[in-house]
Amino acid sequence: MTHHEWEHVQEATQAVRTRWSGTPLVGIVLGTGLGALAGEIDAEATIPYPEIPHFPRSTVESHKGQLVCGTLAGQSVVAMEGRFHLYEGYTAAQVTFPIRVMKELGCRYLVVSNAGGGLNPMHAKGDLMVIDDHINLLGVNPLIGPNDARLGVRFPDLIEPYDQGLQKLALRAALEENIVAHRGVYVAVTGPNLETRAEYRYLRGIGADVVGMSTVPEVLVAVHAGMRVLGFSIITDLCLPDALVPVSLEEIIAVAEEAEGKLRTIVRRVLEQLT
Repeated sequence: MTHHEWEHVQEATQAVRTRWSGTPLVGIVLGTGLGALAGEIDAEATIPYPEIPHFPRSTVESHKGQLVCGTLAGQSVVAMEGRFHLYEGYTAAQVTFPIRVMKELGCRYLVVSNAGGGLNPMHAKGDLMVIDDHINLLGVNPLIGPNDARLGVRFPDLIEPYDQGLQKLALRAALEENIVAHRGVYVAVTGPNLETRAEYRYLRGIGADVVGMSTVPEVLVAVHAGMRVLGFSIITDLCLPDALVPVSLEEIIAVAEEAEGKLRTIVRRVLEQLT
């Protein structure tokens, strides 16, 4: 973490506060193909990232790059429409900076979503997975560096990075809405290339169900900040090494957008039950 992070978080928070006076309960990070949920927020302010001090800029074509502040399912929320990735050239501290701002604004919960590659042969394209645990193969950690106790403790415990109670709410909502939702392990790699067959075998062998290029840094910072986390993956392509076919970004986005309605339903149902 950078030496001036606390000050930068205060400056960014103040910039948001000048545009929006709400106190959000929930922060939401919308990944690839998942931006439509932002359209369901009763927006009171929409702030492009370049207008917030110290915010990186989203360079991914499917990510809009703005903070949407308002209400969703009766809760005050702040949503990132487009996230940041290490493969864009950002540091782990830059990627996770918005999570610090969400916490400072008042968020007690973080909902993260991503599009991922399915490693579990029992899962199908377009299925949802509630993230139960993760494996960090990014080779970096946003908490490296001097620890600022105002932001969190030096050695956060990751015995339960994804809140069990929130997982239960999500899985019950999926069951009641007749939506296929698994529970599993997400592994984060840097990308931007998709993996080799040998890498897919390795990732499956170490216990991962879904592979992606995001989420873990944001969750580490959220846990460090004392937030309760709920994570979702949309399985956009199947990464089974012995039945591998080439996949394009267009296909991945198309599957994510198609499955996104299911995710919206579950997120709304969970939000309605938060206090």
